[in-house]
Amino acid sequence: MEEPGGKAMVVNRPTIIIYTREADEDLLREICAGIEEEGVLYEIHSREGNLDELAYEAAKESMLGSGIGVTGQRAAMQMARLPMGKNVFELNAPRFWQCRNLGSNSARAVKKMPFKPVYGQEETR
Repeated sequence: MEEPGGKAMVVNRPTIIIYTREADEDLLREICAGIEEEGVLYEIHSREGNLDELAYEAAKESMLGSGIGVTGQRAAMQMARLPMGKNVFELNAPRFWQCRNLGSNSARAVKKMPFKPVYGQEETR
């Protein structure tokens, strides 16, 4: 879109932002599937930073106030107004069901719904 005068207009949409650095594609796909299952939109952007920085900046810049950071096989969910490093959830080398539930929980936080489990040995339904 362009504003009068030819300047590009940035349109911020209500999305969960996911910032990644060398993210495991399979884990990222599961996180996104969890968000989609909850009917919320998301954006993925690659950027530099550690896990805490990525999650914090993603939440801060999301209109919905929910963000996820992914580096390699690590993922963290963060909410706006929480201090950097105080992630709501943080996973190291997670299973696919944990990634899917992490994505779901980022959307559920926005919708003010109870979280799905992300810790433990196996999925419980």
